[in-house]
Amino acid sequence: MAIMLDSLLLPRASAFPSAVLSPISTSSSSSVSSLSSSSLKLPEFRGLKISSDFSTRAVRSVSSLARIVPRSGRIVCESSDTAFQLPSVTEETWKSLVLESDLPVMVEFWAPWCGPCRIVQPVIDELSKEFAGKLKVFKVNTDESATIASDYGVRSIPTVIIFKNGEKKEAIIGAVPKSTLTSSIEKFL
Repeated sequence: MAIMLDSLLLPRASAFPSAVLSPISTSSSSSVSSLSSSSLKLPEFRGLKISSDFSTRAVRSVSSLARIVPRSGRIVCESSDTAFQLPSVTEETWKSLVLESDLPVMVEFWAPWCGPCRIVQPVIDELSKEFAGKLKVFKVNTDESATIASDYGVRSIPTVIIFKNGEKKEAIIGAVPKSTLTSSIEKFL
């Protein structure tokens, strides 16, 4: 069985003189098409606002009973801080910080848009604290320092490379568990 839907035609937004939305009757499509462009006004978007008034909404529970949940104008969800805590290495500082280091160095190659990089970052932060004084840990943003990444054959991120005495010793590719990184680090301490 086929169902045919009526089409709805609305005038262009440039035909409206004001930025206030007037009520529109949605009882029939013919009443919408009979409105003149001067009586229909669209809202103007001015960005997101946080209001201080309280409203409620009904939420269905598992037992199908409705309960009222108060909502306020506060922000209820914020993204976590994705900024890395490790010091960055650039093309200008690469030689002095990594290649001329007296301690082994672990370098994470990452990018801000990389989801797996965000997954492995807390693990690398923990390892930098655990091996403080025995191992230096840095990060390289592959978007900003693409030359370093290409010089060491980094083709996917996250990639962690361990250097000792200025030489590349081991590369670990992908979001791996802490135990994998720990065992690789311990080989070169």
